[in-house]
Amino acid sequence: MLRSLLFKLPRYGCFLLLFVSLWSCSVYRQNIMFRTDGDVNIEKMRASLATAEKNYVIQPNDYLDVRVYTNRGERILDPNGEILRSLSGGMIQNQIEERPRFLVQSNGIVKLPMVDYVKVSGLTLLEADSLLQVMFTKFYKDVYVITKVLNNRIIVLGAPGGKVIPMTNDNMNLIEVLAAAGGVDKNGKVHNIRLIRGDLQNPSVQVINLATIEGMRKAALNVEPNDIVYVEPVRRVFLEALADYLPVFSAVTGVLTTYIVIKDLIEN
Repeated sequence: MLRSLLFKLPRYGCFLLLFVSLWSCSVYRQNIMFRTDGDVNIEKMRASLATAEKNYVIQPNDYLDVRVYTNRGERILDPNGEILRSLSGGMIQNQIEERPRFLVQSNGIVKLPMVDYVKVSGLTLLEADSLLQVMFTKFYKDVYVITKVLNNRIIVLGAPGGKVIPMTNDNMNLIEVLAAAGGVDKNGKVHNIRLIRGDLQNPSVQVINLATIEGMRKAALNVEPNDIVYVEPVRRVFLEALADYLPVFSAVTGVLTTYIVIKDLIEN
């Protein structure tokens, strides 16, 4: 019986491996985020942007927007724009939608209403939300906090991972942005970089080839605030598909093993 089992399992395993191979191309296509034939995946882009921004680490000289709400969604901190008007010297009267900007000082500390001085440098925005929520809970019950960075910045997605790169000057170019993101290693396609700009509902997408000097010359490399740079990853198609379907493969193998054992017991 054991010998029969050992002979039969590889045969079934070959069928399962064939199944994985047939599906691998489908997995490959799904992992590419921003193709250039007009089918930019808006929802996936927004999710990636939100993740990248939440993972951004606050740095000195960042400007923060800190909003505090009750559990009913009512804004607590500066609901009438009084802080904003005081920060602007009374110049802003009715522009309530403008955001107060709180500067993170060189020592990493920001001064906020009510909670006063708070060390926030080195924290992600999500960690800052949690810290400030605890501090504002001393004054209000059941609050939640949303912290955003108001600096001009570029979002880098794809092979370098989701990263937020602050613009250190108004003349930054794509090369500087990629360098600040850690460069493009062997996992990224330097000949297939997308610079995405404008409204996410109808963005302009430029494909840039940095693999050659000629490609770099042809590209418009200057970046603007809120641009998105996507470096397409190099895909290991078979390995990715195998990783995706390995749990299914293991489960089916277990079922087949049980079936063969029971069948051989009945026949013998």
